[in-house]
Amino acid sequence: MTSPCSAIRQGFATAQVQAGYQPTGVISAVPPIHQTAAYEFASLAEAADLFALRRPGIIYGRNANPTQQILEERVALLEGGVSAVAVASGQAAVAVTVLALVHRGGHVVAADQLYGGTIDLLQETLDDFGISVTFVDQDDIAAWRDAITPRTRLLFAESVANPIAQVLDIHAVADVAHAAGVPLVIDNTVGTPYLVRPGEHGADFVVHSATKFLSGHGSSLGGVVVDQGSFDFGAEPARWPQFTAPYTRFGDLVLWERFGRGQAFAALVKSKYVHDLGPSLSPFNAWQILQGIETLDLRVSRQSTTARLVAEHLAGHPAVARVHHPSLDDNPWRDAAVRYLPNGAPSVFSFDIVGAEDDGAFERVAAVVDELRVFRLVANIGDARSMVAHPASMTHSHLTAEQRAAAGISLNTVRVSAGLEDPADLIADLDRVLAPLRKDALVGAR
Repeated sequence: MTSPCSAIRQGFATAQVQAGYQPTGVISAVPPIHQTAAYEFASLAEAADLFALRRPGIIYGRNANPTQQILEERVALLEGGVSAVAVASGQAAVAVTVLALVHRGGHVVAADQLYGGTIDLLQETLDDFGISVTFVDQDDIAAWRDAITPRTRLLFAESVANPIAQVLDIHAVADVAHAAGVPLVIDNTVGTPYLVRPGEHGADFVVHSATKFLSGHGSSLGGVVVDQGSFDFGAEPARWPQFTAPYTRFGDLVLWERFGRGQAFAALVKSKYVHDLGPSLSPFNAWQILQGIETLDLRVSRQSTTARLVAEHLAGHPAVARVHHPSLDDNPWRDAAVRYLPNGAPSVFSFDIVGAEDDGAFERVAAVVDELRVFRLVANIGDARSMVAHPASMTHSHLTAEQRAAAGISLNTVRVSAGLEDPADLIADLDRVLAPLRKDALVGAR
């Protein structure tokens, strides 16, 4: 389903409301929910062509549905990409992307500063598939280059790291990837396409947990991977047999010849990894994510402003040892934020409360987060509600102490995701729970 308006250049706000859907006839003015598992074919010949990938279309709800296709086109357009695949979660989006690009015996180079669940996937689960990973400091460009081996098939990082809002030099890492003949995959969940479009800075694939900012309401899981159409798998065909050699389940069909740049990846992901493993996005969740996208720029802009106000307040608080927000003057990634985030810094950041990293750190953090009333203690980011989390005991609890340190996470780190509430209420909530620590800090300073 292609929208006529997708053929003309659109502004961001127009695309987020209209892309991918053009009503025809007497049907809904907004994208409908196609709540069905299967689709009727006009003839056996049509069915045979669809199953053989000789023509495009929907075979079964596990592979795709019309509501999902609208979502895919919309996110692809917002990210400046060519095609997209929507799946059941952000984790599924990362998994199918890596599986499609890296064969057994292959290798991934990834940033130390990744979301904890992504690290679990890369270092443990994908190891079961015969895929190895080397983690590097994302700011160390030489380390990226040195970690690449003949088996490396992709570089992976986040545009803005969760939870300390470390801004990646996307251009520099993309140059390393392309010099090695491999694609750069960027998780843009925290960055969002409103704040940064990694494809404009050299990324070849962009993944999202659509559960977060794209959705914005915290009610539906979903994930999306966008192919920017920039990587040429045909340049070194021997390295990419999944695209350039016959696709055995479809006889002599070669994906790169049949679909070409920007489409072959989506065809492989849907026909193999979504089809075989089943991480399908439900039509209802696709529809709910579409509703959220319609207000993406409005929400993200307000959340960004709120986060900056909260971060600036915390930076001067005696109970706060450090604030990790790239808009602050003393932040090491401020220059990168100015370069890559002209519309504002993301609303996910962290701060460290005062105190030693000892056995009492958990209790100190608990005394703060358990008393919050406006902020919610939730393992999510990017929805309308302001949320906090304790990475060391929650999202990054599976990491070793060394891995947490490499990601800039201490036992005293609290992650913040600023929502749509009044900034004054959020600041007052933090001041109230930090007051006891403030007294301790002042006493210790005497």
